[in-house]
Amino acid sequence: MNSRRRQAVEGGTAGAPLRELSHLDEHGRAAMVDVGAKDETERMARAEAAVVMTAETLAIIVDEGAPKGDVVAAARLAGIMAAKRTHELIPLCHQLNLTNVAVKIEADERLPGLRITTEARLRGRTGVEMEALVAASVAALTVYDMCKAVDRGMEVAGVRLLEKSGGRSGHWRRGAAAEASEPAGAAGTSGGGQ
Repeated sequence: MNSRRRQAVEGGTAGAPLRELSHLDEHGRAAMVDVGAKDETERMARAEAAVVMTAETLAIIVDEGAPKGDVVAAARLAGIMAAKRTHELIPLCHQLNLTNVAVKIEADERLPGLRITTEARLRGRTGVEMEALVAASVAALTVYDMCKAVDRGMEVAGVRLLEKSGGRSGHWRRGAAAEASEPAGAAGTSGGGQ
């Protein structure tokens, strides 16, 4: 392992220790995690993304007037299909037998645009965070593809994990750590940590 990588792995940033990175072997090379000895537990992850667009583009989507067809239906299916193929897209992800993938897409005039929320579930030995994140990302990219003819300036934004449960690390929810450590009324001002 080169000295810069060793320093990053062992010392972290500014001397702060890093947790051991599970996808690195003892030499600092990328490696798949062996999950064979882990207990099977119920696992769930939720993620989100947004597609920001012009108000006119949002109106076209809501009125189902996009040139390529029903944007929301296509994006929902793309998100579900992508979650099921995450292991083919992200090199060190395990192939999982998902029990459920849900993709919810809602118009938000305040953006203006679409808010996408995904959830992946299984009973297994490894988490489903990547599946939820991939579902949100691909659903958002599908919205872009379906509408780029009318609005090339759309932005995919805010792809992030919202919550995960199951496994050794237990339950995590975005903002929960900030809510526990911040004074009353300040919760929600931080994006939370991972």
